[in-house]
Amino acid sequence: MENQIPTAKFSSNYGVILGIILILIHVLMYVSGMLLEGKQWPMYLYYLIFPVFIFSTIHAYKKKNNGFLSLGQAIKIGISIAALSGLVYAVYNGIFNFFIEPDFIDQMLELTREKMMENPNMTEEQIEMSINWAKKLGGPIIGGAFFILLSVFFGFIYSLIGGLIMQKKQDLY
Repeated sequence: MENQIPTAKFSSNYGVILGIILILIHVLMYVSGMLLEGKQWPMYLYYLIFPVFIFSTIHAYKKKNNGFLSLGQAIKIGISIAALSGLVYAVYNGIFNFFIEPDFIDQMLELTREKMMENPNMTEEQIEMSINWAKKLGGPIIGGAFFILLSVFFGFIYSLIGGLIMQKKQDLY
């Protein structure tokens, strides 16, 4: 197995590109007001792009690697793309929440509180408890770490599927 292309070097650009795609979706949602309104349909587009991006990168690696691909290589590619894209987005999200729009989380929590108050089955105590949990878990640091972990998890799942489908081992002789 000589002349193999390093998976990390191959997939790093793709991870950054995928992170930038997510940032663009976030910016479009913010500028259009969809982010504050809680409209999530643009994120569904990202949920489609993510696995397609991983599958196509694994396929491109296989082509560049003379048609050979091991399951381990596929998983390394998928996880590195997912981790890097998650990291790029987490850094952007920190910059957004600390510098660009520092009161955005408070605005979101206030809108969430108003929507919860419309529910007659929720008590004030339940609403406060939910808002407090959202503050703790939805902040840019913990939220960013959680996003990276979820990205890596789904990157693993999609790269495992892609690797199982596309793997072709090189003969050892």
